[in-house]
Amino acid sequence: MSALPACPLCQSAYTYDDGNLLNCPECGHAWSAAQSEQDNTQQIRDSAGNVLQDGDTVTVIKDLKVKGSSSVVKIGTKVKNIKLVDGDHDIDCKIDGFGAMSLKSEFVRKVQD
Repeated sequence: MSALPACPLCQSAYTYDDGNLLNCPECGHAWSAAQSEQDNTQQIRDSAGNVLQDGDTVTVIKDLKVKGSSSVVKIGTKVKNIKLVDGDHDIDCKIDGFGAMSLKSEFVRKVQD
């Protein structure tokens, strides 16, 4: 028995195969198996090419202006417990002194544990 991927919308583990589509019985979403395989191969990488994952700690590699404010996130600022999201700014995080913020992965470097 092969393990099917979780539903991309509701993250339900109860997906089932219906010919060429995967289906979620909880939310009713249907998607192609090829799309699921393509989604699994897309990885978000930092400026050095390291693969990022949810919960990683990263360091800002460039002074970043905060939109709507006169403050700047300084180079070397550590950001803990990041969350990866889709979009242009692919990291959601909380930065001490600034609050919730979105960052681009090209401006951070993963901190090796």
